[in-house]
Amino acid sequence: MTQIAIAKPRSPAKRVSGLRRAAGGKTLTERAYQELEERIVTLQLKPGEFLSEYALSHDLKIGRTPIREALQRLSREDLVTILPRKGILVSETDPRKQLLVLEVRRELERLVSRLAAQRATDAQRQQFCAIAADMDRAAKTNDDIVFMRLDRELNRLITAAAQNDYAARAMRFLQGHSRRFWYLHYKQAADLPLCARLHANQARAVAAGDAKAAAAASDRLVDYVVTFTRATVISA
Repeated sequence: MTQIAIAKPRSPAKRVSGLRRAAGGKTLTERAYQELEERIVTLQLKPGEFLSEYALSHDLKIGRTPIREALQRLSREDLVTILPRKGILVSETDPRKQLLVLEVRRELERLVSRLAAQRATDAQRQQFCAIAADMDRAAKTNDDIVFMRLDRELNRLITAAAQNDYAARAMRFLQGHSRRFWYLHYKQAADLPLCARLHANQARAVAAGDAKAAAAASDRLVDYVVTFTRATVISA
């Protein structure tokens, strides 16, 4: 008598994992997070604006569960506020609070830059060199969107290369705020080409494995961002 093999059904956890896996190995939650974070940072979703899970799901063509998980992550980073039974609100910005953010960012960014210079893999060092070259091009073209994406990628790479999960979590909380604040005010008070070059210098120092130079480049970058932020406080 012929035996008929019956395939075992996939477990719910595996099915969900498969459904949430997008092209390139990126989960749908991660894709939703990156899309929404960029829209908030670049003010396509403005401070004070109410968001709808249903509308975002329809717009991004991603299921509501990944959208909800992405919004929860953005809430932990204080880029949105979840109001029970009311909705999701894009958080406001405040130049004075941003100066407090930069006090913390200076110390953490110096630390992760130094650690990244010491611990980065050869592949990561090549990525740092590529980002530095792209930052130089963004400085010449004055392309704000390209700059913002490179800034996010550089931040991600530095925290990954530093190999310190605690610092990485703290940095993620600060970085979105800094990018959004920059985009909100840079046309009035900032020098995008200069800032792009400062990022390129930081990336090259990390790529070279020079911990001291990486920390110094980080300080020069934050010095500039503090000057820019204070200029917005004065003009506010």
